[in-house]
Amino acid sequence: MALALDAASRRNRKVALIAAIGALAMLGLGFASVPLYRMFCQATGFNGTTQRSTAAQAAAVKATGRPITIRFDGNVVRGMPWQFRPEQVTQDGHIGERKIAFFIAKNTSSRPIVGRAIFNVTPEQTGAYFHKIQCFCFNEQRLEPGEEVRMPVIYYVDPEILNDPNAKDVSEITLSYTFMEAADSVQAAPKN
Repeated sequence: MALALDAASRRNRKVALIAAIGALAMLGLGFASVPLYRMFCQATGFNGTTQRSTAAQAAAVKATGRPITIRFDGNVVRGMPWQFRPEQVTQDGHIGERKIAFFIAKNTSSRPIVGRAIFNVTPEQTGAYFHKIQCFCFNEQRLEPGEEVRMPVIYYVDPEILNDPNAKDVSEITLSYTFMEAADSVQAAPKN
């Protein structure tokens, strides 16, 4: 009888250990899911996520004769005291051609505000081909009270889009930004 109890006790400890390892693995995956999802979106362009390129990578890209129109959209989340808009609503160019566009942001409050831009492109299948070389969205932006800035984005549309049956006929891409107040803004607020 004692031998059977020892065997049962060992099995119970083994099951408990496996369950604990499984629980820790699930907890780890929970914490890793956001960065893993972000990496997946950046690698595939899923959900309209754009790509990032260096100036050297962009220099190796040859422009095609195929025209493309880029439409720009700028928004702020409700309650954020900024004005934010594209300098021009559309820009015509060619696939593979490097272009620069500007957005205007103004802090309409009486306190410094740190903003963070989230972005996407539509149609979603074009995200894998929309490359940004330089963008204000790569960093948080701090604007002083009443300050207005002109912020650039340098980009190109990868000619590989012409080889994708789901994206090759796209003639217009919309690049959309939405600014939200970053957690750092609380630290930027004046002390009372």
